[in-house]
Amino acid sequence: MLDLIWLLPTFPLLGFLSLVLTGGSLPKKIVAVIGAGSIGLSFLVAAIIAAQFLANGEAHFIKEVWVWMSVGSFSPGFTFYLDGLSLVMMLVITGIGFLIHLYSAGFMLDDPSYSRFFSYMNLFVASMLMLVLADNLVLLYLGWEGVGLCSYLLIGFWYENPANGYAARKAFVTTRVGDTSMAVGLFLLFAQLGTLNIQDMLHAAEAQWAIGSGLAVAASLLLLGGAVGKSAQLPLQTWLPDAMAGPTPISALIHAATMVTAGVYLIARTHVLFELAPNVQLLVAWIGLVTLLMAGFTAMTQHDIKRILAYSTVSQIGYMFLGLGVGAYSASIFHLMTHAFFKALLFLAAGTVILSLHHEHDIFRMGGKRKQLPVAFASFLIGSLALAAFPGTSGFFSKDEILLAALEMEGPGLILWIGGVIGAFFTGIYSFRLVFVVFFGESKAHHEDKEVAGFSMAGPLILLMILSVFGGLITIPVQEVFNHGDVHEEHHVSAFMHGIMIAVPLLGIGVSYLFYMSRALSIENLMASSMAKSLHKFWFSGWGMDRLYQILFVNPFLFLARVNRADLVDRFYELLVQLTRIAHKMVAQTQTGQLRWYALSIAAGLIVIVSLGVLL
Repeated sequence: MLDLIWLLPTFPLLGFLSLVLTGGSLPKKIVAVIGAGSIGLSFLVAAIIAAQFLANGEAHFIKEVWVWMSVGSFSPGFTFYLDGLSLVMMLVITGIGFLIHLYSAGFMLDDPSYSRFFSYMNLFVASMLMLVLADNLVLLYLGWEGVGLCSYLLIGFWYENPANGYAARKAFVTTRVGDTSMAVGLFLLFAQLGTLNIQDMLHAAEAQWAIGSGLAVAASLLLLGGAVGKSAQLPLQTWLPDAMAGPTPISALIHAATMVTAGVYLIARTHVLFELAPNVQLLVAWIGLVTLLMAGFTAMTQHDIKRILAYSTVSQIGYMFLGLGVGAYSASIFHLMTHAFFKALLFLAAGTVILSLHHEHDIFRMGGKRKQLPVAFASFLIGSLALAAFPGTSGFFSKDEILLAALEMEGPGLILWIGGVIGAFFTGIYSFRLVFVVFFGESKAHHEDKEVAGFSMAGPLILLMILSVFGGLITIPVQEVFNHGDVHEEHHVSAFMHGIMIAVPLLGIGVSYLFYMSRALSIENLMASSMAKSLHKFWFSGWGMDRLYQILFVNPFLFLARVNRADLVDRFYELLVQLTRIAHKMVAQTQTGQLRWYALSIAAGLIVIVSLGVLL
């Protein structure tokens, strides 16, 4: 069965082709069967392959399908590489992806572009599977660009609204910055190491580059540029909140199972390069810490239900970067998996709320919905508990591992740990702010609305609730990939410090309760000062990052465009044309038709040529 690994991206790719070539002419039931069924088949094959791979006890498995290109010694192929890391990724992508596709069959039923939606989603999953199963960086980059293309198509799915088109272009352009950095990194790696096969490249780097080598630093920095673009980390995080312009299942797929996890996977897959550049690896940790804190502050100020979840994704990916930066690779991948469970649950539950309330997004126009929307309420409650790392939930186990690893790190480890704990405090506040405002208190509107959740929508939510609670008990087989023991390794941290890590998120939930449930503390009093209002405005804007980029990049570009409105380059070539025409007219004047003039011209020319020959 391991030889059938090529079927994993093939099934969704065939689904994409079937839906595209039929041009939307198929009945919606057939479209749903093709769209969701192709991902279901991939998950079934992935589960069988995973079972056999684990039973065999192999460290890795390689399957070459065909050679893509062959230029001299450079022969990248469509070759798939399976180890513990890619096994976890393929199960998350196909498993969570299938649940999201199944949910979409009900959520998107009334959309006239039903077939187009599923074709994009299938291509998205196929590209992501190509990315995580690639054994060489060329094939990985093909999948990398594939998910970038699909994100543009899906974010701008409802393209009739210009704002959606703007959000899609913003995501595409912003991530292209990181992709360019990554492409340059691939050129550097091939030029210096002579291969882009991932395993061969990592072995060659270890053999040829010393720790702290300038080439190792340059290569890891360039790859980091690609990672922060795809995973929406500082300074390229601004595209992700605007990506909420697409339908909710798309948001779930981007945030939980595919695109934003690509950067985390890239760093984990090439971790040897980052270990050869310790300063860059530490930079990964700092980027993660600053991003998770910035996103946490911003999430507390938002009122759009999906944007709150979007900023929480940016924050949770920040935790994964923090783990990668302190060398806790297993913990980061573990958190990637558990985050996929509870974040998919939260986004799909948000979709149920939005659909049930006639596409309402403002949480302050909801309220008291726990009885009207019982499935969504249970989903939000469990998902928020996992997001806030409540003891016993999946998010608790994975986030706990990252923070413990940070605390045990020498040097700046204590500062990183303190920052991570503070971020967990804010996570408790904004996650349960969402629960209390939407599902408790007085209903602001939509008094008679009932929950829209058939089997195709409720079923995935129930399964994701189970995974969000018990997913932390799963042991992921990545010890052989990173060579430093199992993910649930023992930590030598005092009970007091461990107690702080447990208590702080609970304290955040308590603060949220006092402000938004019991009303013992007043938001109005807190916002009375001008400083509080200014901070709120600043955080609400995402720390002014969009405005900063507008000033640094967009406005200068627009200024140059206005200056060059007449196109100075064209003016240069127009001048050449005019000079050519003038020269032509001057030469044409010599064509008189008089034989004596021609004879004189020939004689004069002959004299000049002979004179030059004599003199030179």
